[in-house]
Amino acid sequence: MQIRSFIPILLFIATFSLALGMTMPLMSVSRLYFFDENPSLLGLIRSLWSGGEWFLAAIVTIFSVILPVTKLAVGQLAASQVPAAAHALHSWITILSKWSMLDVLLVALVIFGAKTSGLATAIAQPGLWFFTASAILSAAAAHLIVREETSVT
Repeated sequence: MQIRSFIPILLFIATFSLALGMTMPLMSVSRLYFFDENPSLLGLIRSLWSGGEWFLAAIVTIFSVILPVTKLAVGQLAASQVPAAAHALHSWITILSKWSMLDVLLVALVIFGAKTSGLATAIAQPGLWFFTASAILSAAAAHLIVREETSVT
C-alpha cells in the first residue's frame, strides 16, 4: 500500500479528533471539593470572552481553533491535489506545520496553571487527548504531503 493512500485517512481521523477535542471536556477541575467543572475548549474560550479576557480569548481562538482548522483544510486541499493551487498549498502546509503543537502547549499550560494555583485540582479528560491526537496526526499528514511534493519535483 502506498504512503499516498494513508494521507486521507490521517486527515480524516485528525479532523474527527479535532472536532471531538474542541467539544469534549479538556479537563476536570475541582475546587475545594465542592465545585466541579468539565470545560471544553470552546467552553473555555466562551468563559474567557464573557469574563472580559478578550485578548486571551482571541489568542486561544487563533492558535487552538483557527490555526488547526486552517491547517486541516489546507492539508485536505493539498492531499486532493487541486491542480491550480498544489504548490502554494504545499508551501502553506510547511508554514502552518511550524505552529502545529502550539495549540496543545497552550491547553497544557491552562491545566498546569489550574494545578499549581493550589485552589484547584485539574485532571486531563478525553477532549485533551483527542485534541493532541489531532495535532499529531495532522503534523504527520503534513509531513507526508511535503515529503511527497519534494519527491515529485
